[in-house]
Amino acid sequence: MVSSDLGPTLITERLILRPPVAEDFDPYVRLMADEATARYIGGVQPRAVAWRGFMSVAGSWAINGYSFFTVVEKVTGQWVGRVGPWQPEGWPGTEVGWGLGAAFQGKGYATEAATAAIDWAFDHLGWTEVIHSIDPANLASQAVAARLGSVNRGPGQMPAPYEAEPIDIWGQSREHWRARRV
Repeated sequence: MVSSDLGPTLITERLILRPPVAEDFDPYVRLMADEATARYIGGVQPRAVAWRGFMSVAGSWAINGYSFFTVVEKVTGQWVGRVGPWQPEGWPGTEVGWGLGAAFQGKGYATEAATAAIDWAFDHLGWTEVIHSIDPANLASQAVAARLGSVNRGPGQMPAPYEAEPIDIWGQSREHWRARRV
């Protein structure tokens, strides 16, 4: 782990996870404009709405000291997506979530980045559990959660304006996570 004024940088075998910077906004807009990639992370958003979401992530880093990391592919330097700890007001728990661009899905990047983010959340934020709020139709994210060792704890509820969206809460305790990692 490397730290900067913005926050920590985590390095995995294939990825770099760091707090977002201004240059990450356009790739973030593309993520949120694509129906397939945005479907389960708030839905398609026009640029102005995506700006508010992006700034919310940056603001969480400034105020809370954590949020989604920008994920960059080490070899190419390409923007992969966002992965990391997330707990807005009214959230159902201490979440590590993920959202990747279409070109980077199916490569194990979500699992690799989430593993680093979960380690960081437990070690540096002192979290005692991690959840993943997953739409019951999102089979790909369910598979990532299962690979991470999380189990489906049943239905949950998101805060407004997403309270009508169905979600299942997947999760695990810090003890379970650490026992699996030994």
